[in-house]
Amino acid sequence: MGRLVPAVTRALDILELFLDGDGTLSAPDIVRRLGLPRTTVHELVTTLAARKYIVQVTGQPGRYRLGVRPYQLGSRYAEDLDLAAEGRQVARAVAETCDETVHVAILEDADVIYIAKVDSTHAVRMVSAAGRRLPAHCTSVGKMLLASLPERELADRVPDGAELPAMTPDSITDPAALRAALTEIRRRGVAVERRESNPDVSCVAAPVRDRTGAVVAALSVSVPMIRWSEERRAELERLAVEGAADLSERLGHRSAV
Repeated sequence: MGRLVPAVTRALDILELFLDGDGTLSAPDIVRRLGLPRTTVHELVTTLAARKYIVQVTGQPGRYRLGVRPYQLGSRYAEDLDLAAEGRQVARAVAETCDETVHVAILEDADVIYIAKVDSTHAVRMVSAAGRRLPAHCTSVGKMLLASLPERELADRVPDGAELPAMTPDSITDPAALRAALTEIRRRGVAVERRESNPDVSCVAAPVRDRTGAVVAALSVSVPMIRWSEERRAELERLAVEGAADLSERLGHRSAV
């Protein structure tokens, strides 16, 4: 790995400051927050402004906001994004950490479609495939995605009088019971499915968000019941949340924390 260039690092540090607060900064603000010499900040700000990375705020001399160039770069990045490809990379990293099967799925109507999958190396593991379609209410990824819908849209996809198909004896088949489960998922921020789509498997899932904050997918970790326990569940929930956050960041989402 090559040596980092200090001037470039400082310029990027300045640009990243604009992500916080009201999105405007003065040179004294930058000096105070980064602890850089005033002369250095003046030179960097002048350069960034000349290249249209920042511009002066109208009516506020000495204050700057982001310019058009970061927007152009971000738009080009967004154009090249591939949720499935990014999902596979993140799923692979999560699977390497826990050695369990990891999926990324999206919602279509009342079903989920798996768009990325990385297998466990264990001899006993979940058998599935990218492209597979399952009833959303029977899976952790599906329940996570349903829980993220506005109430009206959820009612359209899962009407009160709907007959929910069962995949196992543990599948939720009552819309009222499903809504109660979704309320708990919203509260916790993660979804758990115990033998609801496969009698030998349990799963945990977390939401994946795009740059607008909308939930566009979910990432899950699936574990055979012979390796499932409450301690393991807590560990896998953490890994699912971290993996989903990583994929969300790749999609342009920025956590409020």
